Amino acid sequence: MKKKRGHLANFSENQRDEAERRYWIIQPNMSKGISLAAISKEHNISIRTLYRWKRNYLNFGLSGLIHAPRADSGKIRMEESVRLLVQSLRLKNRRISIATIHRNVAQQCKKNKFPIPSYYQVYKVIKNMPIALIELSHNGEKKYQEKYDLVYTRESDQPNEIWQADHTLLDIMVLDGKNEQRRPWLSVIIDDYSRAVAGYFISFENPSAVNTSLMLYQAIWRKENSEWPICGIPEKFYTDHGSDFTSKHLEQVAIDLKMELVFSTIGVPRGRGKVERFFQTVNQLLLEKLPGYLKNRTRDSLLTIQDLEQKIEEFLIYEYNHRKHSSIQTTPVKRWNESGFLPNMPKSLEELDLLLLQISKSRKIHPDGIHFQGFRYTNPNLSAFVGESVQIRYNPQDFAEIRVFFQNKFLCTAITPELSNFKVGIKDIVAARNKRKQSLKKQSSIIKSVTETLIEEKTSELNLEHKMTKKSKLKRYFND
Repeated sequence: MKKKRGHLANFSENQRDEAERRYWIIQPNMSKGISLAAISKEHNISIRTLYRWKRNYLNFGLSGLIHAPRADSGKIRMEESVRLLVQSLRLKNRRISIATIHRNVAQQCKKNKFPIPSYYQVYKVIKNMPIALIELSHNGEKKYQEKYDLVYTRESDQPNEIWQADHTLLDIMVLDGKNEQRRPWLSVIIDDYSRAVAGYFISFENPSAVNTSLMLYQAIWRKENSEWPICGIPEKFYTDHGSDFTSKHLEQVAIDLKMELVFSTIGVPRGRGKVERFFQTVNQLLLEKLPGYLKNRTRDSLLTIQDLEQKIEEFLIYEYNHRKHSSIQTTPVKRWNESGFLPNMPKSLEELDLLLLQISKSRKIHPDGIHFQGFRYTNPNLSAFVGESVQIRYNPQDFAEIRVFFQNKFLCTAITPELSNFKVGIKDIVAARNKRKQSLKKQSSIIKSVTETLIEEKTSELNLEHKMTKKSKLKRYFND
C-alpha cells in the first residue's frame, strides 16, 4: 500500500536538507541522462534505492525523498577545521575518491589528536558541497560560465522557459506610514520569452527571501485581472547571487516545484540586461512624470507608497505589457497569448500557500471567529474548532482573507467582512493606524483645551452657586 506523503512544510529543516541531498544525487539522471548504474557506482548506493528515490520524487516532489529519522539517529558532529580539510581536499583534487579523502583526513586527525570522522561523515560533507563550487574550482571561471550561464546564449523558445528576477532602489521619494520621505525598492520577475512582467513587489524593506517568495507566489498563480494572463511555474528561475535568492527555503521550494534555479556568476551578471532595461523603462515612462522623482524634484505633494504601488501596477498591466517591445517586435501580452502555451500550474492554491507564504501565526478560534490585526475572520468550518489553536498563513499585501491550518492540514479560507470587497495590505493598515493616531492626538489636544475651558467655567459657576446656596439656606432658615 502506497504511503501518503506529507507536505514539505510539515517536515523539519534536517529532513528537508536530507531530501535535498538525495535529489542532487539523482538529478544528473533526470537532467543529463546519466544512467542510474553510473550514479550507483559513484555514490555506492544501490540501483534499487536510486530507482525508488526517482519514482518518489516524480510522484511527490521533494517531500517524496523525505525519510523519517530513526529513533537512535543523532546529529553528526565534526570539528570545523576537519570539515574545512575535507572540503579543501575535494576542491584541490579533481579525481580524488572519498575513500582517499577519508584516509588523509584520518591521518591528520590522528596527528592533531582530533576525533576521527567516519567514512559516512566525510561522504556527507562532500555531497553537501555545491556542485557549481566544485566545477569552478576544478575547471576555472570560463568553463564554469559556459556550463552554468549557457542558458543565456540564446532566446527562450516559449513562455515560462526562463524567468528573470531582480531588484532596484527606485529614483523617487514617497511618504511612508509616518509621513516620512523614503525611497522604495521595486522587485520584478520577467518572462524571458514574452518580456511580460509575471510578478512584482514594492517595499521600503531591503530585498529579502520573504519578499521574493511573495513575489514568486504572485507570479505563479492566476491573476484576478484578466488583462494580466502571465502565470505558471517556470522551467528556470534566473537570479543573481543575492542572499534573498539563494536562501535555503527558496532552493527547496524550487526542487519541490521542479523549477531549476540558475545563478549568474558573482561579478558577472550575464543575462540581466533585460531586467535592467525594464527598470529604465519604468523610470522614463512612469517615474519621471510623478512628484518626488529625484532628478526632477517639484513642490508638488509627494505620493504615499500605496499611491505609487497603484500607479506601478496600472503601468505594468495596462501600459508596459501592452506596449510594443523593440526586441520582439510585438507587445509582451500578445506574444504570450500567441504562443498557445498552457502553463504548468501547482495542484492547488493551498499547496502554493504552504510553499511560499512563509509568514505564519498561531491564533485561537473564538466563538465569533479568528481575531487578527484588529479584524475578525469567519468561515462556517471554524465553528467545529472553537477553542482550538490553529496556524494562519497570509499575504501581507492582502488582509482580506487568511488561510487556516489545523495540525498542518488546510482547514479553510477565512475572510473578514470589513475587507471582503477590497485589497488591503499591511502598508494600508499601518498608514490607517498612524492617520488615526494623528487624528486622535489632534482631537485629544482640542478636547483637552475645550475641557480645560469647560472646567474653568463650571468651577466658576459652582463657586458662585455655592455662595448663593449658603445665603439662601440662611434666609430660609430664619424665615422658617
